[in-house]
Amino acid sequence: MGKQNAISNTFGEVQLSYKKKLQIQFRCIKSSSDTSKVIRQILPISQINYREHFYALYLNNKNEVIGYHLISVGGITATMVDIRILLQGALLCNSVAILILHNHSSVDIQIAQALFLKVIVVAQQRIISKIDGRHIA
Repeated sequence: MGKQNAISNTFGEVQLSYKKKLQIQFRCIKSSSDTSKVIRQILPISQINYREHFYALYLNNKNEVIGYHLISVGGITATMVDIRILLQGALLCNSVAILILHNHSSVDIQIAQALFLKVIVVAQQRIISKIDGRHIA
């Protein structure tokens, strides 16, 4: 292969960081009420009726919170979520479970607070199956 046909492969180094910066008062998640106590320490309550937020709480095998991530902040009526960003946090902190939290800012503040506490527990296998659109039973 001549010099003219040689292909130059350049690529970047991936650097990851995981910082322990928030000391939460309640770590073990056993119910939606427990999740409420944790997320209220993370999300500034003054923003709950301002814009839509999408958070992920990452748990270990004892259902203890080992990390959290603000996945996206949207507008008044919607927010976009990229599943790859959600998975990055899960993989970085070696979580075995993910709690997904989302508020609805366009409604009454009391209703918005209640809706924000709606929690969906997602198994990692199901998340991974959604990346390429395949369903894994």
